[in-house]
Amino acid sequence: MIKLKTKKEIAGIKSSCQLLAGGFRELTPLMRAGVSGLEINQWAEEYAKKHNAKPSFSTYGGFPTATCISVNHCVIHGVPNAQPFKEGDIVGIDFGLELNGFFSDMAITFAIGTISNSAQKLLEDTKASLMLGIEAVDSENGRIQDIGKAISAFLKPKGYGIVHDFCGHGVGLAVHEDPQISHDYPSFGANPRFKEGMVFAIEPMINLGSPDVYVDRKDKWSVYTKDGALSAHFEHTIAITENGIEILTLI
Repeated sequence: MIKLKTKKEIAGIKSSCQLLAGGFRELTPLMRAGVSGLEINQWAEEYAKKHNAKPSFSTYGGFPTATCISVNHCVIHGVPNAQPFKEGDIVGIDFGLELNGFFSDMAITFAIGTISNSAQKLLEDTKASLMLGIEAVDSENGRIQDIGKAISAFLKPKGYGIVHDFCGHGVGLAVHEDPQISHDYPSFGANPRFKEGMVFAIEPMINLGSPDVYVDRKDKWSVYTKDGALSAHFEHTIAITENGIEILTLI
């Protein structure tokens, strides 16, 4: 069931989101060759503690760390390790906070140093597709599947694989809520109308090759492209308010 948020609840969620966006501002200079995922994860834990917040992922479903750190052909849910980032890597950081009972969610894929032209284009197009998905949220006439329709119309002609096994989601009073938001189109399942009070995370996961993925058998979390192609992931938390659409995690 979709939980429509009150103005007071949206204000609390926005505070959590702005704190998270501030964290990504501080994080950006740290994303360089020689730094490891474990170091970034430690930074995230300390950032949350310093601001009297909690990393929301480490309390969700048994996930072992505060952040998901996904390198190159890891799509999402990568478990941080001690392997240093290398020049030319692309690294997705997915991080969420709980602040005073309100939840935020955001992801950026970073370029480590100079990356290939195809990787740079993947990052640019994935970020652009996120913004097109957000622009497709029409609180007067639209439905949830309009998000995936806009993303697909932009990306499919370019030959990208749009991951269909994982999706965006409601957020704010919990880490994951209804509705589920496919980034592909056509998609199946519920297609509710947009309504004031909805808060959700849009997070296209886009591959340079096939959309097919698998979950690592060892850690049971990390999701990889089946063909070994690079993957990018960008995410914002947005709210539908009486004044229109607001991106709560803008940096």
